Amino acid sequence: MKNREKRKRINEVKVYHRDNLPLKPAVPGAVMWAVGLSKTMLTYFEMEPGAAFPEHSHEAEQITMILEGEMTFTYEENRVVLKAGDVIAIPSGAKHSASAGQKGCKAVDAWSPVREDFLRK
Repeated sequence: MKNREKRKRINEVKVYHRDNLPLKPAVPGAVMWAVGLSKTMLTYFEMEPGAAFPEHSHEAEQITMILEGEMTFTYEENRVVLKAGDVIAIPSGAKHSASAGQKGCKAVDAWSPVREDFLRK
């Protein structure tokens, strides 16, 4: 790789310190931050007990990992309660909903392609 190309790649790397990731409203009872590149992104959510994302679908594939608490996902005819360390992978276009458990929850999501609506929050 040429030096110029190397410098360009290094210049594209971004570091986000916690102080630069302010939590913003998502849905009632939930706050989030989002970081994205051109093809993928990561979001972090904190949800109060009972906060919910109603049934929806999106173009982006979604992989969610629960960090703390519990979150219930409903998809097709299935309902699953995920706890800290559990992961769900949701394909593009799949209808689903999610709600926080009695103690709320914290979760991270990986997305591809990028969800511009989350980056604009």
